[in-house]
Amino acid sequence: MSTKKENNIEVKIYGSRKDLGAAAAERFAREIDRLLVEKEEINVVFAAAPSQNEFLKCLFDQNLAWNRINAFHMDEYIGLPAEAPQGFGNFLKDRLFARFSFKSVHYLNGNAENLDEECLRYSDLLLQYPIDIVCMGIGENGHLAFNDPPVADFEDPMDVKVVELDFACRNQQVNDGCFRHLDDVPLSALTLTIPTLLRAKFISSVVPGNTKAQAVANTLEKEISTRYPSTILRNHTNVELFLDYESSQLLK
Repeated sequence: MSTKKENNIEVKIYGSRKDLGAAAAERFAREIDRLLVEKEEINVVFAAAPSQNEFLKCLFDQNLAWNRINAFHMDEYIGLPAEAPQGFGNFLKDRLFARFSFKSVHYLNGNAENLDEECLRYSDLLLQYPIDIVCMGIGENGHLAFNDPPVADFEDPMDVKVVELDFACRNQQVNDGCFRHLDDVPLSALTLTIPTLLRAKFISSVVPGNTKAQAVANTLEKEISTRYPSTILRNHTNVELFLDYESSQLLK
C-alpha cells in the first residue's frame, strides 16, 4: 500500500481490490466509532455499484453499532420494475441494508407517482438526518452519484433531483455487467446533488478497476469543473480515495 496527499485528497493505493475493500471498510469503521463518541446516532449515504462490492463485503468483518446508523442511498433509476436487481435500493438491501439491524433505512423510490414530491420527501429526510459520511465511487465519466457532466452543478439549489443519464454513464452500466444491452438501461434517475454529497463530514471514495483509471487521473489532475464532476472533491477537507493498481495506473 502507498499513500500520498494529492490536491487536498488523501490517496491510498493497494495491490488488489480485496485489499482495497478491506482497508476502506476498516477506515469506515474507525470513523463510525469516532463519531459515535460524539453523538448518539449517525447518518450514512451508501453507493450502489459493483465497484463497491469488496468494500461492502468487508464490512461484515467490522464490529459496528449498526443500530445507531441511519442509512441512505445516493441515487436510483426511474422506471425499473420494483424488484429489479439493478435497482440501487435492491442492490444495497441484498448486500447491506437487510443484513444488519440499522436504526433506520431510507429508500429512494424511482417509481413514485410524483417524482418531484419524491425528491422533496428525500430532501426533507436528509435535512432531518444531516449526512455524516458518504461512501461513494466515481463514474467512468467522473460522475458523483448520477451527477453526469451535462447535469452536474456545483452550486445546485436542490438536494435531490431528477436527471437524464448521458451515454457514458449508461454505457458504464453495461460495462459493469448490470445490464446486457444499452437499450435496457433507464434514461433517467433520481440523484442526490453534488452540494448535498459534499455536506458530509467525511467522504470515502472507493474506485477500483482499469475502466476508472482515466476518471481517477482527471479527478486529481484536471481543472475543477463540471466537465469532470469528481474534481469538486478537491474542495472538501476530508476525502480519502481508495484505489487499486489498475485504477491508479494513469497517475503521474
